[in-house]
Amino acid sequence: MKKAVVFDLDGTLSDSIASMKYCGDRAVAPFGIGPFSVNDYKYFVGDGAANLVKRALIAGGDTELKHFDEAFALYKEYFTKYCMYRVVPYEGIPELLKELKARGIKIAVYSNKPHNQTIDVVETLFGKGYFDMLIGQREGKPIKPDPYGVFEIMEAFDLKPEDILYLGDTATDMKTGKASGAFTLGVLWGFRLRDELEEGGADAIISHPLEALNYLCE
Repeated sequence: MKKAVVFDLDGTLSDSIASMKYCGDRAVAPFGIGPFSVNDYKYFVGDGAANLVKRALIAGGDTELKHFDEAFALYKEYFTKYCMYRVVPYEGIPELLKELKARGIKIAVYSNKPHNQTIDVVETLFGKGYFDMLIGQREGKPIKPDPYGVFEIMEAFDLKPEDILYLGDTATDMKTGKASGAFTLGVLWGFRLRDELEEGGADAIISHPLEALNYLCE
């Protein structure tokens, strides 16, 4: 039986694409770039806020990223204010979390969203102290696909890789989970498609949160 489940945040626990589109479009608009579609943002996101802004600028023609510093500063300013803009949990997530807690399984988040916003989103959606550990992007620490955060969680819980189930919606997540040695579940309700999850090395792929319960003994 797995002893902990580590979740990605955006596209896995929370449907947050509207917040990132809202802030991203506002950040690049002063440079005559955008707006972009929701689907565009599903491919801009996943590797941290800086990469989101870079991808938006490049898509808008700023291939040399001449406006990156200004646009990134704007994005951070907007995201501090609007990180909860139209953010909701995915259907089935609250029920999955409730069942995991009922079984005594620890739950944690490892996200490339900035750490303070990771805390804000999780605590707003699920309540303060509901999760056992939260890790977002922090200055001086590597981001996913580096498994650094998963190893931190393992150390905090005194667990081994085989004790961990890792859920995420992108190839970055699959690479993170595999690099940590955890059993890695790709989820289809998020931002990316099955092909990407398979190519990223997912051990299994699920289409509804409660299906994760079937893999607690893997």
